[in-house]
Parts: sequence; C-alpha cells; structure tokens
Amino acid sequence: MHRPAETLMGLIAGNLRKAREIAHSDSHVPEQLKHYLQKALEVAVGLDPYLDAMATAKTASLEGWQLNVAGVETKVKPHKECASGYLKGQVLRMFVHMVGAKRILLIGRLKGYSILAMAEALPDDGKIILCAVEPYLEVKSQEASDYSSHVKQISVKVGPIADTLEELVAVGEHFDIVFIDAAQRNAVNYYNFVMDNHLLRMDGVICVENTLMKGQVYLENISDENILAVRNLNNVINSDPRVEQVILPMQGGMSVIRRMHCAVLLQKELVKDDVFWGYKRCHILDRLRLDGKVAYVTGGGQGIGRAFAHALGEAGAKVAIVDLVLAKAEVVAEELSLKGIKNMAMGADVSKPEDVQRILDAIVARWGTVHIACNNAGINMNSASEDTSLEEWDKTFNVNLRGLFLCCQAAGRIMLKQGYGKIINTASMASLIVPHPQKQLAYNASKAGVVKLTQTLGTEWIDRGVRVNCISPGIVDTPLIHSEDLKPLVQRWLTDIPAGKLAQVTDLQAAVVYLASEASDYMTGHNLAIEGGQSLW
Repeated sequence: MHRPAETLMGLIAGNLRKAREIAHSDSHVPEQLKHYLQKALEVAVGLDPYLDAMATAKTASLEGWQLNVAGVETKVKPHKECASGYLKGQVLRMFVHMVGAKRILLIGRLKGYSILAMAEALPDDGKIILCAVEPYLEVKSQEASDYSSHVKQISVKVGPIADTLEELVAVGEHFDIVFIDAAQRNAVNYYNFVMDNHLLRMDGVICVENTLMKGQVYLENISDENILAVRNLNNVINSDPRVEQVILPMQGGMSVIRRMHCAVLLQKELVKDDVFWGYKRCHILDRLRLDGKVAYVTGGGQGIGRAFAHALGEAGAKVAIVDLVLAKAEVVAEELSLKGIKNMAMGADVSKPEDVQRILDAIVARWGTVHIACNNAGINMNSASEDTSLEEWDKTFNVNLRGLFLCCQAAGRIMLKQGYGKIINTASMASLIVPHPQKQLAYNASKAGVVKLTQTLGTEWIDRGVRVNCISPGIVDTPLIHSEDLKPLVQRWLTDIPAGKLAQVTDLQAAVVYLASEASDYMTGHNLAIEGGQSLW
C-alpha cells in the first residue's frame, strides 16, 4: 500500500491512485479515461522525487547529526529518505544565502534538518534564535557537535512565545529572516507582533510554513477552525501594505513575505523627500552597488590591487585585472571567475603609453566603456637620500607618478566623453608624513605627487561628471613584512600606530567601493587616509 507524501502533489497522487483503482474495478469506465488517470498519476507521483533529485546534494557536515525533537531522538537521514523535509531545508538554506542573513528568528516548530541547513548557511557570526513552548532541539551526539560548529549558532528559548518575543524587543533584536509556523495557535498574533515591533529589518523576509494546510485552505465549505485560522492569516498578510508575499506550493505551503522599503503611509504626515524615499528611490546600500559598471585595477595581481579587484567585483562591477606580470593577473581573474564575477586579465607596464592605451582599448572592445579606473600599481625602493640614484628615482616615478598620470589621462578621456567616471588612485600615508625609520625619498615624493595630481584632476573634471580621489593606506600587512630581516622594523612601526596593528588589505576594500559608487558623487580631489591613526602622531 502506498502512503501519500505530506505534500500537495503527494495528496493529489493519493487521490488519483484511489480514482484509478475505482476506474479499473468498473468495466463501464472508458479505457481512454483510465489512460488519462494513469498519465495524471505518473505526473503527480514523479514530481516530488524529481525535485528532490535535482536539489544540490546536502553537504557532509549535516551527516551524523542526532537531534532530540519533541523528546524523540532522531538522526538526520539521507535526503532520499525524507524528500520533502530535505527539499524545504534546501530552499530555506538558499533563502539565507540570497538574503545574506545573519540573524534568524524561528517561531514554532521546524524540522531539525531545516534548522541545521539554515545554520550551515550562516556566516561565522550568524545566529538562529528558536522560540518554543517546550524543549525542542538538542544535539545528543558529542561527535556530531564536534563535527560541525553550526550547532553553537542555534539558541533555543523555551517558554511562552509571546513573552520571548517581548524579551527580544526589549534587548533591541533585529532579524533578517523570521520563520513562523502557521499551524500553531496565535500565528497571526506573532506575525503582527514581529511587524509592529520592527523585529524584521527593512527588506527582511518572513517565511510562514503550512499556509496551504495540505490544500484545504482554499477549498469551499470548510469549517475546521485551524484551517480557517490559516486562511485568515494569509488574508491578513495579503492586505498588509507593509509587505508583499507569494505562496509556494511546497509541502504544506510556504509563504515568502518581504518587508517593503516604503510602505503606504497611514494616518501620519511625513516629509517625503530624498532622505525618506532614498535618492533616486534607492536604499543607501543599493547606492553602493556597482552593477553594470566596468572597472580596471592596475597592480591587480597581488596585495592591495587584488583586494580592490575582489571588492569591486563583489559590488557588481566587471573587472579588468592589469599587472606587470600577466600570470599574476590571471590567477586573480580565476579567483573572480569562481565567484561569478565577469573579468579579464591583462599584462601591461603602466609607465609605457602604448601599454596603457592597449589595455583601455581592450576593455572598451570587450565591455563598451570604462566607468571606474583604479590606478594602484606602484613600487618602493628604499635608500638613503644621499645614496638615491637617478635610476632609482626615475624607476619609482615612472611607475608611481608617470604611469598613474598616463592611466588617469587615458581613462579620463573616455569618461569625459561619456560624462561620468570614477578615478581612484592609490597614494600612501607617506603623502602625509615622512614614515620612519626607513628611508624612501623617491617613494615619498612620488606619492605626494599622486595626491597633488588627484587634487588637480578632481577640480578640473568634476563639473564634467568625472570624480578623482585617492586612498592613502598605512603600512599594510603582507607576506614580505613577515621576513626575519623586517621583524625589528615592524615592531618599531607598531609603536607609531595608535591602532596598535598593521592594516589588512580588507581594511581598504569598503573605501574603494564607496569611491567607485554614486554614493561618493559629491567627493572629488580627496585623499582618504586609512592608516590606523599613524599620520596623527
């Protein structure tokens, strides 16, 4: 005897199976009707297994979990043995990734696999808070606990759910995703409480399970109080101007609800200007996006340039990685490809005008234009001033200042013609102070020149749509700095830095995205120092 799955299609399959049995037992039923019943049954029976088979296989870290759910010890089984629960867990896991969730609130019961699937999708600092009336989730296997750190991200709060929600509001909690089980009493009250008390962040997502109640919620002549309660919940959500929703026919039904940025204003007069609505109707974080933009990064094959390339790409830009050594640029390009970022790698010597023009022509040929020029290539050759050779001086200036000028000019011509562009030059803290005890006259002078060049272009070009700014990093922690010869020098540097530590390349990434985005459109000719306070001492 086949037991229908607890999904809508499983229920349909069960009814079709019974209809087929009746049809086959009655000789008066036309063969054509039997044929179509069989075809309908095959479609219904095959859907759930196919959806399960096409879902990416679960990761090994969920194997071996043992849970105590409602007092019954169970073990997470391979997904083929619990198809519908597995599929829902993978869907929720996908939501966590898409929303970029860090804080998740679960109200009511959720299958252990789904909880663990969401926990595994969280970043290291993510958290799941589960509200339950009675003890609900407990890891029973120490081996499983050691096998995955994700269990530490799950916090269970036992007690009356209304009281727990009040406590979360009192401590200022804010969630990216809220999960509510519609099959529990007071589900509509929990939904209203979450929305009225701002437990859900702007653009956050609420997932409500069991909103179709196995297909019964939309049937006529239903008197069951539980089903009517779910129907009321769906109507409340659908009429709430603060959100938009869609119901997925998955398992018992899952509503996906997004809190809208600017809901309809009721009974209150507010100044609805750009501050309220957002400039060009964009949230502030959206204004930092670089979707559709084309960028290049010189010196992009390592260190700061590599970090800039990743940051610009993650913000949505297509990125050309330019480096003196093509192989280094290609490695970074491969990294970006793994993250789904459109890219190209090129080798070039930025001190040569023909190389600079070649890379700009190649970018325009591939992507049509250039919006963001990140001129980062640079070298440093230390020597006492009295010993600095003309060769060292010329080599330093050829890359650090001549090459940067050539890139600014070539990219600037494209940007001025299109009436928009962002140029971001890498200067140095050495443009503000004389770093010591190392002696680096040519480097210091060239980086001071970068700042003055940036200021000059910034004022000349802003009224034509092109902004030119620069970033002055402090001493950046790189593998080279960890050599035995430099250890005494590093200790000396640390005593001169109020932050007490060297900069990481990741400390610079947000700055380059800001300067590349429209959020910085009113900034030009600025030297943004990111040096842990070293230039202040």
